[in-house]
Amino acid sequence: MIGYYVHHQGRGHCSRATAIAGRIDTDVVALTSASLSDPAFSEVITLDRDDADPEPRGVDVHGLLHWAPRHDRGLRTRMAQLAEFVAERTPAAVVVDVSVEVTLFLRLLGVPVIVTAQPGVRDDLPHQLAYRAADAIIAPWPAELYQPDWLREHLPKTVFTGGISRFDGRLPVSHPTFATDILVLTGAGGERGVPHPAATLADELPGRTVVGLGPAFGTWVDDPWPFLCSARVTVIGAGQGSVADAAAAGRPAVVIPEDRPFAEQRATGNTLARSELALVTSSWPDTETWRSILDTVGDSSPAWSRWHTAGAAGRAARAIEAVAHR
Repeated sequence: MIGYYVHHQGRGHCSRATAIAGRIDTDVVALTSASLSDPAFSEVITLDRDDADPEPRGVDVHGLLHWAPRHDRGLRTRMAQLAEFVAERTPAAVVVDVSVEVTLFLRLLGVPVIVTAQPGVRDDLPHQLAYRAADAIIAPWPAELYQPDWLREHLPKTVFTGGISRFDGRLPVSHPTFATDILVLTGAGGERGVPHPAATLADELPGRTVVGLGPAFGTWVDDPWPFLCSARVTVIGAGQGSVADAAAAGRPAVVIPEDRPFAEQRATGNTLARSELALVTSSWPDTETWRSILDTVGDSSPAWSRWHTAGAAGRAARAIEAVAHR
């Protein structure tokens, strides 16, 4: 049996874990504070939250870690739950996506750990501790397009899988019912309560259709695949899941990186721009720019195959199983 720790921020970690777990040839138990239910997991163990204290103290342990608030009841219970899982279930390995503290704690319990890397500036001590402690590192992007300096020390144990999409293996399903000129997808991890600029875009572009899906519009759908495949152009942030999903659909994309810790989305945006896979902009385009985008995008098909989404989840699964079988 393999454990799979899934971070609760946003939905991308859950989608990636589900895609990978479904391709692992043994039982996979999810460990998470997120709402997660999928037949890819034989069981889901709900962990206590460790971020409920409105005034956390000493969270970074003098720069050694990222999040270990002093005297935090939720953190204490959460770590005890992980220890109980290891003691009673003896997992062959645990995947951590993502947490420095969970990675180190599990390894101190003697469990082999596979860590999911993320783009951005990860040369700080806590990240490097986790990568050094890991038995293997999954980098969910193409090796030929992005190899940051901070990962070079760990390359011998790093598997570059390509972008991991929940839609890997699905056939395109373009259909007029879902067709739109501009499809705007927002994730669950961004800023809440702020009106999205796409809300007025249809009024600014008469004769063009604009569809917004996601928490920002109150129109979340479980399966946006037919919308992705049918849109003339899709607008996304530069989160790993969003980019992989757009790549799997193979349609033109406008990517607007959002502010995230460690410049994660800016790093991905820079990679996409440099590789000419998407139009990357630092801010929401004005109306004239949108007209120009729609006039020039045509029926172009970006070279999204370079993001290597096909088979990426399976490659991650094989890397995990290799550690578990040692």
